[in-house]
Amino acid sequence: MAARKTTPKPNVSSEELTQFYRDMLLIRRFEEKAGQLYGMGLIGGFCHLYIGQEAVVVGLEAAAEDGDKRITSYRDHGHMLACGMDPNGVMAELTGREGGYSKGKGGSMHMFSKEKHFYGGHGIVGAQVPLGAGLAFSDKYRDNGRVTFTYFGDGAANQGQVYETFNMAALWKLPVVFVIENNQYAMGTAQQRSTSTPDLHTRGEAFGIPGEVVDGMDVLAVKVAGKTAVGHCRAGKGPYILEIKTYRYRGHSMSDPAKYRTREEVQKMREERDPIEHVRIMLIEGKHASEDDLKAIDKEIKAVVNASAEFAKESPEPALEELWTDIYAEAT
Repeated sequence: MAARKTTPKPNVSSEELTQFYRDMLLIRRFEEKAGQLYGMGLIGGFCHLYIGQEAVVVGLEAAAEDGDKRITSYRDHGHMLACGMDPNGVMAELTGREGGYSKGKGGSMHMFSKEKHFYGGHGIVGAQVPLGAGLAFSDKYRDNGRVTFTYFGDGAANQGQVYETFNMAALWKLPVVFVIENNQYAMGTAQQRSTSTPDLHTRGEAFGIPGEVVDGMDVLAVKVAGKTAVGHCRAGKGPYILEIKTYRYRGHSMSDPAKYRTREEVQKMREERDPIEHVRIMLIEGKHASEDDLKAIDKEIKAVVNASAEFAKESPEPALEELWTDIYAEAT
C-alpha cells in the first residue's frame, strides 16, 4: 500500500496555538530542570531527555480523545506531561521519592497512570510495541471506540517483535497508531548506518498497514497526521503508522556525550527548526500574543517546574516496607 503524504495544515485558533506553546514549553523547562537535578546527583540511573521532540507528543495528544491510551519507551517524561500527569509526581519519581507515580520504585523509565491511561515507560527497546497492541486488543474486544498510541524510535523499528506485532495488529484490525519517533540517531548510530531504507513509514506495507511521514518539528502538522491516523483506527480499518521525523538536542541519555554528531549540526537544528520557536513566531506574527504575554507564560511554567523540583526534594524516600508492595496483582 502506498505511503501517504501529510495533508495541509489547518487553521488554528489563538487559544489552541497558545496551548501548544504552553504544553511544549512545560516539557522543555521540565526536562531542563531534570537535567540540572541529574547533575546535582538527585536523579540516579538512566535519564533520557525529550528536549527537541516536544511537538511530537503535544501534536498527537491534540488528536486524542478521552479514554485513548498511550505507551512508550524510556524517553517518556514528555508523554506523561502531555497527557496531563502531575509534574510533581513525575519529578518525585525521577528522584526516587515516595510522592512519585510509582512511589519512588520505578524511576525515570517506569511510571504509569491508570487515570490518564498512560501505560509506561519501558526500558527494553521495542518491548512496549506488542504491549501497545495488547491494549488496543482490549479496546477492540470491548468495542469502545478507543485508540492506543504506541510510540517507539527509529532504533526499535528494526526489532523483530515490531513486525510480529504489525502482523497481528493488521490481522485483527486493532485500533492502534504505531508512532515511530525518528530522531535520526537511535541510541547513537545515524539511521543511514543502521537501516537499509530511509522510509520507516513504509515498513507496514507487507501487512497492508498504511503509513505516512510527518514533520515532527511542526506541531500543527503532527496534529493533522494524528487526526488522520485516529480517524482510520476509529473507523475499524485497523492500525496506522506515523513516522514522525524529529530531533533530540541532548545525547541519548544524560551519560551520552553525543560525539557521533557535530555541535554545528545540533545548533543548526536549534536555530532553524526548533518546534517551540516555530510556534512562538506564529503567535507573535499572527498577533495572537505579545512578547510580554509569552514571557508571562514562561514565568508561570518555570514556577510550576520549580515547584515540582521542591516537591521532589521534600518528599521522603520510600519506606523499606515498600519493597514488598506492588509485586503481585490484588485478588479480585
